[in-house]
Amino acid sequence: MGFFTMLWATLCLPFFFLCLKTAFSSSLHASSFSTTHLCSQEEAAALLQFKTSFSINSTVYNPLCEDFNDIKANYSKTESWKEGIDCCSWDGISCDNVTGHVIALDLRCSLLSGTFPSNSTLFLLKNLQSLNLAFNDFRLSKIPASIGNLSQLTYLSLSRNNLSGQIPTSLANLTQLRLLDLSKNHFFGPIPASIGNLSQLTYLFLSRNNLSGQIPSSLANLTQLRSLDLSNNYFSGSIPFLASRFSKLSSLDLSYNLLNGTMPPWIFTLPFLVVLRLNHNQLQGQINQFQQKSLIELNLSNNKLRGPIPSSIANFVDLRYLYLSSNYLNDSVVPSDMFSRLQNLEIIILSYNNISLRINVDANFTLPKVTHFDLSSCKLSEFPNFLRHSGGLQSLLLSKNSIHGNIPEWICEKDDLRILDLSHNNLSGKIPNCLPMFLSVLNLQGNNFDGNIPVGFPKSCGLQNLNLHGNQMDGLLPRYLVNCSMLEVLDVGNNNIEDTFPHWLESLQELQVLVLRSNKFQGFVNGSKEGPSFPKLRVLDLSNNDFLGPLPIRYMENFRAMMDPLRDDGSPKYMKMRNPFYQYSLVVIMKGFEYELQRILTIFTSIDLSNNKFEGKIPDVIGKLSSLKGLNISHNNLTGPISQSLGNLTNLEWLDLSSNELVGKIPDELVSLTQLSVLNLSNNHLVGHIPQGNQFNTFGNDSYEGNPGLCGFPLSKSCNGSGKPPSSFQEKDEWWRFGWRVVVLGYGCGVVFGLLMGYHVFRTGKPKWFVSLFDGRLSQSRRKTRKARRVVSRRS
Repeated sequence: MGFFTMLWATLCLPFFFLCLKTAFSSSLHASSFSTTHLCSQEEAAALLQFKTSFSINSTVYNPLCEDFNDIKANYSKTESWKEGIDCCSWDGISCDNVTGHVIALDLRCSLLSGTFPSNSTLFLLKNLQSLNLAFNDFRLSKIPASIGNLSQLTYLSLSRNNLSGQIPTSLANLTQLRLLDLSKNHFFGPIPASIGNLSQLTYLFLSRNNLSGQIPSSLANLTQLRSLDLSNNYFSGSIPFLASRFSKLSSLDLSYNLLNGTMPPWIFTLPFLVVLRLNHNQLQGQINQFQQKSLIELNLSNNKLRGPIPSSIANFVDLRYLYLSSNYLNDSVVPSDMFSRLQNLEIIILSYNNISLRINVDANFTLPKVTHFDLSSCKLSEFPNFLRHSGGLQSLLLSKNSIHGNIPEWICEKDDLRILDLSHNNLSGKIPNCLPMFLSVLNLQGNNFDGNIPVGFPKSCGLQNLNLHGNQMDGLLPRYLVNCSMLEVLDVGNNNIEDTFPHWLESLQELQVLVLRSNKFQGFVNGSKEGPSFPKLRVLDLSNNDFLGPLPIRYMENFRAMMDPLRDDGSPKYMKMRNPFYQYSLVVIMKGFEYELQRILTIFTSIDLSNNKFEGKIPDVIGKLSSLKGLNISHNNLTGPISQSLGNLTNLEWLDLSSNELVGKIPDELVSLTQLSVLNLSNNHLVGHIPQGNQFNTFGNDSYEGNPGLCGFPLSKSCNGSGKPPSSFQEKDEWWRFGWRVVVLGYGCGVVFGLLMGYHVFRTGKPKWFVSLFDGRLSQSRRKTRKARRVVSRRS
């Protein structure tokens, strides 16, 4: 039961209010079916005309409809609407049991599809009190202004309908409304100030739209509000003063907006507040002392809040979910007695601040109900052993601290533990064999572990992410990994593993990231002759080993995920688990530098086979890997010409073929690589004229040095007497802006991530997605790793 309790805050709580809405609507219907009166012919005709406005489309099916406890969810209720039959008996219709008037229409999840007509006959039902059209598809229609004719409405739900346009001011005519739900549509523009006329509103849900502007101060007129949800929009400015007017408010969600300014003091005084979500905004200043004691969920993460964690949090004895991560909270000492009083805590996320979390590791207390514990980057030096008695612990994240010593034995007793991230600490010793028995994520990168990799992978292995990067592991890669059929990320880079290429990993059909770099792997890398191999692989890094023979053509022919075209719908998608509290991370070499990607974009694809002993020609099959962002096969013994097929890699952004034995001309086809921002062809035997145009006008001498047979711009050696640079050379710096640019930003406790910007960002049109193709952190201590590798040759 602990797992479901943990997810309640982020997944189930919205459905709690959804259930309230459904129950609220159902109460209007309970005793309303006509037993002695037929509905009027005019109302029946209006409903039949409304039916003809839409088609039935089974693709509108939404699995969320199954959560309504409705046996007939996701079916066309209007199929039962036929002439000659009392409309009060039609599906989705409820009538007044005295007058026979239609008072409720419930067509949620009815597979309706089509444009909502502005003169819809629906608005002739003047006695309608409840209207629920949620979970249909109205194809970006606007809400007709004539909806204001339904002046008797007390319940209106139009959520998840693919509606667009601005919220009509005519909604202000519905002064009897107690619930208004327009969430999860495409509405834009401001909330009309006239919404303040809906003085009877108890529930207002406008989340997940494109609404913008400031939150109107007229909301203060909604004195009956119990739940207000404006999350996932583009509201800006400060939070207006709504103090005493919101005395009944129990849930306030303004998360995922662009709100700034300080947290208004009135929020800390709401007497019945149970849920407060202000996360993912730009709020500043300190967190005031809370006066209320009823909070169950407090989420202030991902803002710019400073100062100490208020001691009044300890008064929330019913608090279950505490999120304060990714702020600038500092000078805070979180004492043991604070935790000891919060015995109902289930989720604790304090990560990425500047706090000094000092907890007596031998303190005589526990957190019996905690399921998710995240104190990443909190300056911990000791393992939080008070968690040994936390019975339902499912995820433990302690990365980027200074914890030393061994992994405590009690971790092996946590049978419910699924995520263990102890990366970037000072841990040492052996990794207990018990750990992989039950985990989905084991991330121990950036420590000092030695010895063999654990071999305790059962046949029912559930590992999805195994990251041991940057330790001192040796021995063989354990063959038991073949039992981990759900494995998506395997990173054992920068260790001392001595083995041959693990061909047996071919059977792992879900594997997307394979990093073996900087070990002692050796031998040939040839694929088997049977069945598809690595069909979902998107990142392959075998660099800095002793692999030899031809490039792995057999594998490349099966890299289906690298052949798929890029999908760009304006919103970045990252590799993630079903667990909402954990995201994959990865250390990559990109354009000659080492980065730690805090998140991995699903469109990020790269191959790095550099610093090995591969030989032979560059195979034409590489040209089929059309989604590749990066290709590095430098520092090998490759011969022959550069394959013209590389010109098909139109998404390529860095290409390194340096330090090989390549001959011939640089193919003119490479000019079509308009996304290319880094090119290195140095130290080969290339000859002839350097191609001109597009990105080739932006590369300097260092891209071609060590090829005495090359001529033309940008080299001083001219071809046929012409060596003048094109005029665009003066705009080289401007051209670079269109490649992936690394902007290093400070974030939290030294956490830095890169925003890599290109045309992609400017096409989206959404400032909220003004993000790069992935987040990364530049590892300053390893920036010169590759340069050093080139100096110290490992070849025999």
